[in-house]
Amino acid sequence: MALPAQLRAIQHYLRTAQEHEKRDPVVAYYCRLYAMQTGMKLDSKTPECRKFLVKLMDQLETMKKDLGENDSISQEVVGNAHIENYALKMFLYADNEDRQGRFHKNMIKSFYSASLLLDVLSVFGELSEENIQHRKYARWKATYIHNCLKNGETPQAGPIGMEDGEEDEYGAEGFSHGGSFRGGAPSGSFEEHDQSPGPGIGFGPGSGPSGPPNSNFNNIHIPPGAHAPANTPAELPPPSAVKPVPVPRSVVLVPPPSPQQGQQQGGVHLTAEDFTKAQKYCKYAGSSLQYEDVDTAIENLQKALKLLTTGRE
Repeated sequence: MALPAQLRAIQHYLRTAQEHEKRDPVVAYYCRLYAMQTGMKLDSKTPECRKFLVKLMDQLETMKKDLGENDSISQEVVGNAHIENYALKMFLYADNEDRQGRFHKNMIKSFYSASLLLDVLSVFGELSEENIQHRKYARWKATYIHNCLKNGETPQAGPIGMEDGEEDEYGAEGFSHGGSFRGGAPSGSFEEHDQSPGPGIGFGPGSGPSGPPNSNFNNIHIPPGAHAPANTPAELPPPSAVKPVPVPRSVVLVPPPSPQQGQQQGGVHLTAEDFTKAQKYCKYAGSSLQYEDVDTAIENLQKALKLLTTGRE
């Protein structure tokens, strides 16, 4: 069924879901869930939109049944960690390529796809300030590098600034469907070399920044331990393709206290919020191990251990 014009804003989330149908069904599920929730806000009254959204709801219901035993679907905290980990890996792959001065369509697509997945994180609640900055920077970087290459200019590598409001001007609404420029792509553009059905990178004539703007983004925060090696692929392997990583014998699982138990643990006062945070760090670690990202897993486990033993992050 064709996407109604009124719901055009959700097309890239649906396309990202389609791309991940087999590669990572969890990503596909949450992209469609975000698209459905956003579509309901855009237009749920006109017949064509209502019909499209009902079909999308049915598809989500089927996926939920098929993936019912997956913790990333049945437990929000695990799903949140899965999507955030995946989005940051795409962001960090593109950021590594950018810092090395390797500008190509795959890294542009990774920047933009990361921004879309950070949008999708909002199905779990409000985004953290760090993820808001990641999203804004990734979307602007995709636009900036794309337009530099389109105009035959060399982009400035690494963190640079952007004007307030530019992320909105050159955000998802500025990308055309299917990877084509509005008005046609110039001959010899990098788009001609990749006909994959990825989320398109396209802008109106003359749009996009012509050079580095003024605001400073050199202090953009990357979570400690989060990283991606320079050869990290833009298209991440499905979790099922990754060999299981044995859990070290030294790891001790700390069960949450019952309401009757005191919050005093070894002389350290722990609140219910502390236990929730520790659990979240452990979930992040488990998600990292799906991609054999041992350093990030260790970093999150150390955070959980520190919080449980000192009561401080």
